[in-house]
Amino acid sequence: MKIIDGKNLKFEYVKWNEEGQVESSMKAVDGVDLDIEAGDFIAVLGHNGSGKSTLAKHINAILLPTEGSLYVDGKDTRDESKLWEIRQTAGMVFQNPDNQIIGTIVDEDVGFGPENMGIPKEEIWQRVEKSLKAVGMWEYRSHSPNKLSGGQKQRVAIAGVVAMQPKCIVLDEPTAMLDPNGRKEVIQTVRELNRQEKVTVILITHYMEEVIHADKVIVMDKGKVVMQGTPREIFSEVETLKHYRLDVPQVTLLAHELKQSGVDLPEGILTIEELTQALEKCRSGKKLR
Repeated sequence: MKIIDGKNLKFEYVKWNEEGQVESSMKAVDGVDLDIEAGDFIAVLGHNGSGKSTLAKHINAILLPTEGSLYVDGKDTRDESKLWEIRQTAGMVFQNPDNQIIGTIVDEDVGFGPENMGIPKEEIWQRVEKSLKAVGMWEYRSHSPNKLSGGQKQRVAIAGVVAMQPKCIVLDEPTAMLDPNGRKEVIQTVRELNRQEKVTVILITHYMEEVIHADKVIVMDKGKVVMQGTPREIFSEVETLKHYRLDVPQVTLLAHELKQSGVDLPEGILTIEELTQALEKCRSGKKLR
């Protein structure tokens, strides 16, 4: 079942002058089609200015299409009467967790969203407990968010969205401000939510290592979708990705360079384990000297 369905989606940022006339405009999203099934883990890649964050804001109806259409769980984002339902269906997690955390205690912060939804108090605390356990932060429920690490804060922010029980979570570069350990914590949390809770995940990122477990990868450039496929299919196209000013996982790049040097390796190696096994196979087949 489709949870996100976009057709020829376009969005234009317009700058107006003091006389109310258009001074300049820029197409940030240009003719994008989206077809995302419920329960999918989708990663969206793109260089700065590619339009990926603008696209993310459409899924939560923060922005509305200039042209084309976007349906979230069957609801048109341009239908004002459906706005509340759409934002309950698709939760947003942003780069800076400090912009989403408003409570002085972790469990109070996570319960804020469900409380605003009018959820009964007993159910709120059930949701808070379940959400904090889902992101591995239950033991910090009585802590002040200000005393947590960046990765822990981001997990609390994710828990706050999860407590509202959305069918889809859109994460707009959620690890951009984190150190490697914090990034690892957050991505593991997101993967578990997708795998265990069957939440649809749309991850906007520029860290290639974060997308190797996605079901599908979408690559954007200048507002358009220029590549899409499985992580293995996408990362097999090393030179094409370089053309779009994107990197590949380090192990994929190493395997690509070894292959260029004559080593008989498959395309699209994604993990160290895969590379080790492929090299071992080459060695046992006497393809390595």
